[in-house]
Amino acid sequence: YVTGRSMSHESLRHSFRLDDVLGLIRKVYDDRVVFHRGDDQLVPGVSLHLIGGHTPGQQSLRVNTRRGQVVVASDAAHYYESFLEEQAFLTHESMTDLLEGHRMLRRLADSDDHVIPGHDPLVIQRYPAPDPSLAGVVACLHLDPVPSEESDR
Repeated sequence: YVTGRSMSHESLRHSFRLDDVLGLIRKVYDDRVVFHRGDDQLVPGVSLHLIGGHTPGQQSLRVNTRRGQVVVASDAAHYYESFLEEQAFLTHESMTDLLEGHRMLRRLADSDDHVIPGHDPLVIQRYPAPDPSLAGVVACLHLDPVPSEESDR
C-alpha cells in the first residue's frame, strides 16, 4: 500500500514518513520481517486476524490474558469513538469492510472493554501502568480498565 499507486495521492500518504517506509523495506531485504496472510496463530494464546477496511491485509492481534481475550485493533479501529459508534476513520480502503471489521473485533474480544484501539490516547488513561512512575507512558492491557469519573456516571 505505502509503496504503490495510493501514495501518489497526498491525502493518502500524509500519515506516512518516507524514512519509516524505507526502513521497513530495508528490514524486508534483511530478512527481518515475517509476512502473514489472513488469520494465523503466532504462539498459543496469541493470534492474528484479518480485519479489512483500512488497508489491504489489515490485521489485528488477539491475546488471551488473565482478564480474557483482548484484541489490539491496530488501525482497524483508530479511536474508541470510531469503533463504538461505527464511524470510519478518514483513511480507509473500503467503508463496508471497515465497518464489518468492527463487528469482527467484537466477536474476537470478550467485550468492548477488551478491544484496544490503535491510536486513542484514552488507552493510556483507561489502563493502569505497571509502575506509578510509568503512568501516562505504558499501559497494562491485561489488567482491567481503571474506573473513571466518566464510567461512573
